[in-house]
Amino acid sequence: MRVIICGAGQVGSSIAAYLAREDNDVTIIDPREELVYQINDTMDVNAIAGKPSNPDILSAAGANEADMMIAVTLSDETNMISCQIAHSLFGVPKKIARIRDQSFLDPAWSNLFSRSHMPIDVIISPETLIAEDILRRISVPGTTSVISMVDERLYLIGVICAEDCPVINTQLSQLKHLFPDLSFGVVSIHRNNKHIIPDGDDMLEVGDEAYIIVDTQHLRRVMAAFGHLEKEARRIIISGGGNIGYSFIKLMKSKLSGIQLKVIEHNTERANFLSEKLEDIIILHGDTLERSILEEAAIEKSEAYIALMNDDESNILGSLLAKQYGCERVLTLVNNHAYYPLVGPLGVDVMISPRSTLVSHIMQHVRRGRIRGIYNVRDGFAEIIEAEVSDASFVVNKSIADLELPREVTFAAIIRGDEIIMPEPKTELRKGDIAVVWAQSEKAHIVEKLFSVSVNML
Repeated sequence: MRVIICGAGQVGSSIAAYLAREDNDVTIIDPREELVYQINDTMDVNAIAGKPSNPDILSAAGANEADMMIAVTLSDETNMISCQIAHSLFGVPKKIARIRDQSFLDPAWSNLFSRSHMPIDVIISPETLIAEDILRRISVPGTTSVISMVDERLYLIGVICAEDCPVINTQLSQLKHLFPDLSFGVVSIHRNNKHIIPDGDDMLEVGDEAYIIVDTQHLRRVMAAFGHLEKEARRIIISGGGNIGYSFIKLMKSKLSGIQLKVIEHNTERANFLSEKLEDIIILHGDTLERSILEEAAIEKSEAYIALMNDDESNILGSLLAKQYGCERVLTLVNNHAYYPLVGPLGVDVMISPRSTLVSHIMQHVRRGRIRGIYNVRDGFAEIIEAEVSDASFVVNKSIADLELPREVTFAAIIRGDEIIMPEPKTELRKGDIAVVWAQSEKAHIVEKLFSVSVNML
């Protein structure tokens, strides 16, 4: 597949790396020459310096032969114009654009992106996606990550195994005997900065981060089985009332009730804006790194502190202060993934990655075959994929053992009608099944091929 990516920032370069790893023909366009040189030196893609909205540049990038364009520059207008030119001049079949300005997404202007006006096939709204991600994590306390799948019938959760975890030092094969009425399975373990694909003989250790696939109806009981009995937060402090913070507040107000919410905003103009738009919420104007403003927000009584400022360092430091002053749980937005190995051990409970959220969503529209959904796990280490078994797919009427999959690819669950199956090697895949598959990122293309009509595993 030939793909043109407009924008070589964190999101664009991450998508390019994914696609290049799977032998796609990828070209990145970005006006920053130094970034283009760096990409050409370090990645197996073609990078071109120039404006993505320039027809000559798009032509040089091979737009006339492209199967897809993904426009993820920081400019909404550039993304839209690039897609329009790709459609009108080059006939690119599929166009994906990141749109940040919510006014473009107002239902009143829903016809803007129709085929007869500005033909963009998929609109990505970062603020909306990140807000939804945060809400899921708030709704399932005690988790490091939460992914809802198959119309919310399954969850993938990450949990830390503390010293009081009841299943520590228990073989994973024994868990189904200990909890015969619960549908769940451990699909991966993160231990000492290493990832383990477990088998039945493996055991969980103190400090492990376990990734568990679980039937939604059994979520709370499985959490309790792993030692997590945390209550949903009702007293919440949000640090940062920018676009992400504002989107999250509106979403939370529409989905949850009984929340006592306070917002700390440093910028005077923005604080006034929030006060006008959110009359029923306490807006505190000040620096979240100052003890006085945290005390004014009653940080010691809060159950969750969510850092959503535009500065990683302020988010991290604010979260650590909140934890030190008595907040039960902190969630921190971190753009720079170099901080990830450092932040967790310092006491941050949940790290929110805008890049991972966006990449996951975009990749759902890139995958071929009968792929229904694809989700990025732990900063791109793995993907959890849901796919439909068609009557012409490679896997239909085959057992999992027959597929002879590498260890890095694991069938985590199968949805068959109203039934949720935690599969074994002998389990057969049938037409109409929805399979949930865990795959390390470098092996994710195998899943795509498995659910295609024809397969060349080589």
